[in-house]
Amino acid sequence: MNLIQATKTIGKLASFNMKIIFGGKFLWFMLTGFLLFCYLMFQTAWDGNIPSESTIYGQLFLPALLLIFYPAVFGIQNDADHRILEILFCIPNYKFKVWFFRLMMIYIEIYFILVLYAGTAYILLYPANPFEIAMQLMFPVLFMGNLAFFYSTLLRNGNATAVLIIVTSIILLFMSSAFFNNSKWDIFLNPFEVPKNIHPAIWAETLFNNRLFLVIGSLVFILMGLFNLQKREKFL
Repeated sequence: MNLIQATKTIGKLASFNMKIIFGGKFLWFMLTGFLLFCYLMFQTAWDGNIPSESTIYGQLFLPALLLIFYPAVFGIQNDADHRILEILFCIPNYKFKVWFFRLMMIYIEIYFILVLYAGTAYILLYPANPFEIAMQLMFPVLFMGNLAFFYSTLLRNGNATAVLIIVTSIILLFMSSAFFNNSKWDIFLNPFEVPKNIHPAIWAETLFNNRLFLVIGSLVFILMGLFNLQKREKFL
């Protein structure tokens, strides 16, 4: 197989997987996220608040989580609904060949969608760097997305997984505001909102440790989810 044939094969495989994962309701989540972001931008302008990178990051946080919500929560169920789950189990090491590939494609696509969202803010609200904002948003997106994927391998039901991840998000939000605000354990930490009573060097170290914590947590959740997919009898 030459390079051109390999590229065509990978392209067809990516297109097929994206139709399964992003099909159905994902378009509505993407549209809802964009409309929510537009509303928040309008509210900022209406209130006369001074926009900043911190403002745009905060406005994009919930839309970013909405983008990962559907594919991460309903991915396993979509395979079952399309009657391809049993076929996937026939592929050696399918969990790495299929689902790891899918997750990477999901995150790449979400990153560029966030760049477009942030680019809209650049045009309408504030000249922030859309690529930097999208990259910073990908840390909590990876964490929450892989957590949702892990839950889906435990529950094997999209609706049950959705309820659990929503409850978990509420608990994490409460813990963030009550115990971990602006600390390295704060999942909702805004990297562009530098506290006034902290030295820039300490803040840079806190931000680095926070991002490292989110990356490690993401890796743990995805490995645990892929490990759960080894238990074929639970899914068929």
